[in-house]
Amino acid sequence: MELRDVERRLAAVLAADMVGYSRLMEVDETGTLARLKTHRVELIDPAIAKNRGRIIKTTGDGMLVEFHSVADAVQCAVEIQRRMARRNADVSPARWIQFRIGINLGDVIVEENDIFGDGVNVAARLEQAAEPGGICVSGAVRDQLGNRLDDVVFEDLGEQSVKNIARPIRVFRILPEAETSAAPEPGKHAQAAGAAAKKPSIAVLPFANMSGDPEQEFFADGLTEDIITELSRFRELLVISRNSTFVHKGKSVKVQEVAREFGVDYVVEGSVRKAGDRVRVTVQLIDAETDRHVWAERYDRKLEDIFGIQDEVTCAIVATLPGRVEAATHDRAKRKPTGNMAAYECVLAAKALHHRSAPEPNAEALRLLDRAIALDPNYAHAHAWKACVLGQQWVYGWCADRDMTQRQIGEQLEITLALDENDSDVHRVLAALNLLRDDHDKAYHHQERALALNPNYDLVVVQQGEVLTWVGRPEEGIDWIKKAMRLNPYHPERFWNHLGRAYFVARRYAEAVEAFSRIRRPDPAHHAFLAACLAHMGDQTGAAAHAAEVRKLEPAFSVEGYLLTLHYKRVSDREHHREGLIKAGLPA
Repeated sequence: MELRDVERRLAAVLAADMVGYSRLMEVDETGTLARLKTHRVELIDPAIAKNRGRIIKTTGDGMLVEFHSVADAVQCAVEIQRRMARRNADVSPARWIQFRIGINLGDVIVEENDIFGDGVNVAARLEQAAEPGGICVSGAVRDQLGNRLDDVVFEDLGEQSVKNIARPIRVFRILPEAETSAAPEPGKHAQAAGAAAKKPSIAVLPFANMSGDPEQEFFADGLTEDIITELSRFRELLVISRNSTFVHKGKSVKVQEVAREFGVDYVVEGSVRKAGDRVRVTVQLIDAETDRHVWAERYDRKLEDIFGIQDEVTCAIVATLPGRVEAATHDRAKRKPTGNMAAYECVLAAKALHHRSAPEPNAEALRLLDRAIALDPNYAHAHAWKACVLGQQWVYGWCADRDMTQRQIGEQLEITLALDENDSDVHRVLAALNLLRDDHDKAYHHQERALALNPNYDLVVVQQGEVLTWVGRPEEGIDWIKKAMRLNPYHPERFWNHLGRAYFVARRYAEAVEAFSRIRRPDPAHHAFLAACLAHMGDQTGAAAHAAEVRKLEPAFSVEGYLLTLHYKRVSDREHHREGLIKAGLPA
């Protein structure tokens, strides 16, 4: 038998595996697999592709990757580990997903799409020597790399004996980002603290049990803990932890003293009272600077399902509080000279301007966001909102160069993802952007991520309804849009547009007409929807009137051109819309 020539080559080999895979799978198999898949899709695979790597093989908890350059391999590993650390920042340590990574430069045997040999074996042993979240490289990698990567610092661990390798291996550890940071410049901490202080901070005191019933104590404590947990999802708020605030449980405290103790701007306090078959919860938000009430509310519920009440009241409070804090902080900002406005306050004002959905406020919002980014280039939320404001420009055609604006949106989102992948606004905007590209699967993926990060954020919730409508699930979409309206009774007018579209796709024309009629200054698209609704209802006179408004506001309107601006996934939904527009007398 003739032996084939063995193909060999020099390669940078990266071996990685997940720490504690078996334990996490035992505790939550479905959730662990879903989270691991998300990390692969959003972070790991793109990082490998960006650094010109080739995935050789994967196992349930690990992978082997080949690179042509050690610089690419190390850059990829550092990016993965640093971004995974940021992703774990908002997760309890028991649920952390961490990887060990080893990198070697050595000779490998190539057979079809696989690689073998000493180069691979050493990489695997280096991976086992790494700490969770860490990277170990061989002496060959260190020597080859030299000083080409400025932000990577190595620690020499000396020669190590490793399993199944006869010779000792020189091992270097790549120091984590925190250990490689240079000493801060004088005054830098003070500046950072000042910037952080501009982020509204809030302490939730333990709710008082006013029932005279010790058994209701668990309800009051549980309600307080749930509110703290849910408020913590809002990344624009700094929320004091439960362990800190519960030291005041059962004590009579002065709000301003508590605020000074925790260094917060606002304090939430409340009480729970059980009377007969009802429970009453009162809650109030207090501005610690002025010692005045910003907002107060009372919730009366029947005591049939105490845990259901707890969930409902928590949702109601959490849905309202961030908006009240934002409004109060905006009032503070307006009282200060513009020259002293911090980055957060610029973002706050920009959000308010964005919600007006008009060209001039949009341009001013963009100016404020550019200022926020100049003040703090690493402010992820500012970059996310710049993408959102640019997206509004793009959708409504308020930009001179649509292609350039779309590129700018992508750039801002890329920066934001690198800075903070756990910002719900980032995934909200990514969902909207992918919807504009008719990539429904990616849109739905980012929308679900945004919803998981902040399920009580009205802009995320209303977009959930919008996405469901476009993918052909309008009845579900209607429920989500109505929920968003309950979360924010002072919602932007465009929420009615989302609701009208969902009703139209669900063939609930009368309700769609009622929703669209809430819009004070309808544009050609609103009139087109109304014309199609009324045509499907058999009201030819009303349909013709709205069709005439469409032609008046947009003389070049055509049904085919208009349908290209919509994002239906199902052909039947698009044909249903086309039929209504043609029935209304609009030109094909």
